[in-house]
Amino acid sequence: EVEARSLPMEMSEKGGVQNNGFVQNEDFEDKETNIGSQEEMPKTCSVNVDPVAVEETVMKPYAGMPKEVLLQFSSQPLYRITREILFWLVIAGSVVLVCATIAIIALSPKCLDWWQASPIYRIYPRSFKDSNSDGNGDLKGIQEKLNHITYLNIKTIWITSFLKSPLKDLGYGAEDFYDIDPMFGSMTDFENLVAAIHDKGLKVIMDFIPNHTSSKHQWFQLSRNRTGKYTDYYIWQDCEQAAGSVTPPNNWVSVLGNSSWQFDEVRKQCYLHQFGKEEPDLNFRNPAVQQEIHDIIKFWLGKGVDGFSFGAVKFLLEAKHLRDEPPVKKTAETITDYSQLYHDYTTTQVGLHDIVRSFRLTMNEFSREAGRYRFMCSDNDEKEDIEATMMYYGTTFISEADFPFNFNLINMESLSGNSISEAVNSWMKNMPSGKWPNWAVGSPNTARISTRLGKNYINVINMLLLTLPGTPVTYYGEEIGMENIATGNVSEEHVNCGPVVTLPEKSPMQWDGKVNAGFTEGNSTWLPVNSNYQSVNVEIQSASSNSTLSLYRALTSLRNDELPLNRGWMCHIWNDSDVFVYVRELDGLDRVFMMVLNFGKESTTDLQAIVPNLPSEAVVRLSTHFSNTGKVVNTKQIKTEMGEGLVLGYKTAKPVHTMEAFQGKCFVAEKACYSKAFNLLYMNC
Repeated sequence: EVEARSLPMEMSEKGGVQNNGFVQNEDFEDKETNIGSQEEMPKTCSVNVDPVAVEETVMKPYAGMPKEVLLQFSSQPLYRITREILFWLVIAGSVVLVCATIAIIALSPKCLDWWQASPIYRIYPRSFKDSNSDGNGDLKGIQEKLNHITYLNIKTIWITSFLKSPLKDLGYGAEDFYDIDPMFGSMTDFENLVAAIHDKGLKVIMDFIPNHTSSKHQWFQLSRNRTGKYTDYYIWQDCEQAAGSVTPPNNWVSVLGNSSWQFDEVRKQCYLHQFGKEEPDLNFRNPAVQQEIHDIIKFWLGKGVDGFSFGAVKFLLEAKHLRDEPPVKKTAETITDYSQLYHDYTTTQVGLHDIVRSFRLTMNEFSREAGRYRFMCSDNDEKEDIEATMMYYGTTFISEADFPFNFNLINMESLSGNSISEAVNSWMKNMPSGKWPNWAVGSPNTARISTRLGKNYINVINMLLLTLPGTPVTYYGEEIGMENIATGNVSEEHVNCGPVVTLPEKSPMQWDGKVNAGFTEGNSTWLPVNSNYQSVNVEIQSASSNSTLSLYRALTSLRNDELPLNRGWMCHIWNDSDVFVYVRELDGLDRVFMMVLNFGKESTTDLQAIVPNLPSEAVVRLSTHFSNTGKVVNTKQIKTEMGEGLVLGYKTAKPVHTMEAFQGKCFVAEKACYSKAFNLLYMNC
């Protein structure tokens, strides 16, 4: 014990570090102090220890240290400066990230919408697929064949009129705007079809003709009896009657010929019909009629429809004064044909575009949901009045249709490289800046490509359609090269649906080589199947790599995969009586596609003489002559046969749209530039 007590004394005497031992609490410390005042405390001792070493050992941080110890270290310069550096690095990184995000959003071009990114497949429902063996195509039949749409790399379906109708004029005069014609199925069938379409990631557009109704429509029945608000739902005028004949109010002629006025025995007045007499025109100067149309639009959008094609809208308004329209020829000939008059008072009247814009506004109410933009097309054939057509795009500040349907290629009277060039350039040069083009070569009222232009040009026409800028519209059957049926095989009395002349292009879809081309399992079809169905059908062409169908799929796939083809520049390079040549390119990409399309006879074209700095060789990416695909060709001598089309690929640092020689011949919609460094698109380039 003595030895133990002497040790602290020795340590103290040697000047070591004082050790007071473990202090449990303040009370204990006070108590020890009081005792020390009465009794002599043992002297402390010291050890010979280096103070600096001890201090370093004591101050070293360790895991699980209490808050008090942690605070001692946090105030030291080493830890404080490190902490501040990390803090400001995080702040700076966050600012850079936010700025980069804003810059990317600001500089990024608008993504192509669904109606821009894919071709549109137009279906005449009565002729697509029969599901119940009655010989008429129907909505369930369309649902059964949705895989064909996806097989074509297409994501949008356009279904022509299926509303309840007496089926006069192909069913465009609706008897009930809120119901499905029983021939095509039920509302439940329609709802199931829309759900199935959306389940496959597809979109659906429907036809809507607001200009007129069927004479069997309830509104007309109420109007002819002067019932309440319906009295003025249609355009009524007094007519002079003498000796059993009716003298119309003026010389206006319907699209189908003869007077556009029809006397009604019930009301004892004439009503206006710009189409068939069974299709009276609605009075769009009546606000109640306009509201009815808006309610119909909302009804079908509520059913899940993704867009409308509004047809015959140029006929919505007529001049109030009802004056005679001026004749084309200043003679005394009897006016019975639509082409004999200038239609200054029955089409495109002041106020028309206000109505069309109101349709757009109603559709915009349903476009607010993310990813559910509602598409709008106006389907009007203005013939040679291209400026009137372009008005349906709207203005920079007030939008109307996303695009008016393009009839330029449909209305061509002859086929050549020059006529194709004229049709394409006419649209592109007149289209308002920033708008989106569209192209079609077939429709329910136009003879098919193979019949109108010749079998040799089916593939090259499809190549044109799918490589031009904008949205291509394919009429059902064009992907396999279907032809019109012979008019002699069609009887108007048999089909009871409109003029015989419009029916040959509506023959049943040719699915396979079985009886009735796989269109129906019944014994008959509403129109005869084309006699070539055993060699021209989906089944046989899908099994062949050299078929029209295989080329169509290859073209849609190339269009979807290559940026220059779906949103790049289009530059017109050359045209003559035989060929039409153009390129598709994108700023920032050195990869260019050049289309050399032959619409005449065999031809050889020296492209090097036309395009400065053109590479001497190009690779055939696709050809209508399938054996040529993949070959390397000399651009000084590009040889094409009648109806042959080539998609050539090459690389260059000097794109055509930057060359002085081609200024005014290059067009772009939804401009975008490619950054190779960041692998993204941007706008300002």
